[in-house]
Amino acid sequence: MPKGLPAATKRSLEKSKDAALLAIETYNKPAIKFRSGGFIILMVIAWTALFHAVFFKRKIKPFYRKKNSNRFEVKDNDYCYWELSTCLKEYYKSDSENPIKKNLELFIPLRNIIEHKSLPEIDPDLFAECQAMVINYDKILEKEFGTDYCIRESLSFSLQLFPSSKNLVAAAKSNKDLKAVVKFLEQYRSSLTTDIIESGQYAFKAFLLQVSNHQSKDALPVQFVRYDQLSDEEKKNTKRFAALIKEKVVEKAVSNHNLILPAKVVEKVQKALGNPKITKNGVKKNKFNSDTHTRCWKRYQVRPNSKDNNPHNTNDKYCIYDRLTGHYGYTQQWVDFLIEKMKDDKEYESLY
Repeated sequence: MPKGLPAATKRSLEKSKDAALLAIETYNKPAIKFRSGGFIILMVIAWTALFHAVFFKRKIKPFYRKKNSNRFEVKDNDYCYWELSTCLKEYYKSDSENPIKKNLELFIPLRNIIEHKSLPEIDPDLFAECQAMVINYDKILEKEFGTDYCIRESLSFSLQLFPSSKNLVAAAKSNKDLKAVVKFLEQYRSSLTTDIIESGQYAFKAFLLQVSNHQSKDALPVQFVRYDQLSDEEKKNTKRFAALIKEKVVEKAVSNHNLILPAKVVEKVQKALGNPKITKNGVKKNKFNSDTHTRCWKRYQVRPNSKDNNPHNTNDKYCIYDRLTGHYGYTQQWVDFLIEKMKDDKEYESLY
């Protein structure tokens, strides 16, 4: 883990990320029947520890205080840390309708309901909210601590079969434990506004598109279309479904579409920084130049060196190798990333 954070922040962050990765691993194991239950319990731990890390970073002690006292509560020789519900109140304050907050508020009581029960029947019905829970986690992780701390680069798509078509309400008729969960889910979801229900931050809904007419052997077999980017009519036709299989013919791709040449990357970043100048060895030059750019892609491991045997081994979020020309093209996300990084003078100086 990168240096520079207070010890308490680091400990909470490590605990948080470990819990999140265990949650995802548990959910993706095909033989696990306690799938949603295990995932929810571990992700509640992950989110709680993440908020603790945030508060420690902000020099806020996330401990309960004794009633009518400034002293902290202590139990078993340790401080009593804030639970997730308290963390949400402190973090979001007046933003009570935030969809990320509403997503987590679903899981807090649900965790208590299912903690001592095995209810695999709820897995398909909770899939969208579980997916949003982990995507939101990585977003807040990036927002508060930067991309170096994100977990998404450690993960890959899991192989999935289609979710069970068994209706949750029908399954509840023969399972008294499940009835309480169904009732809770119905009441909670009915209390939310339409905007929150249809937000990708409350519940991640997607089309699973089976792709035909591949343009190359490297073409991705799965593409995702965000639910909240669908038209009103498309949303109407897909309500209550988290995934839908559809045959689709892919239009032919345009070579190097939307990619940016290195020189243009340098120009964009230098301009966004306000066109600052530096003097090195008696020579005045642009602060962000081609040499700086080379140091950046090496430092952040965006692409391999020129003589590498695997030139295509890039971070495709930021850089794509063109096999035909033997050159690299960069994305707008790479430009945005560099602009943010280079605003920090310490980050810039660390390149040299």
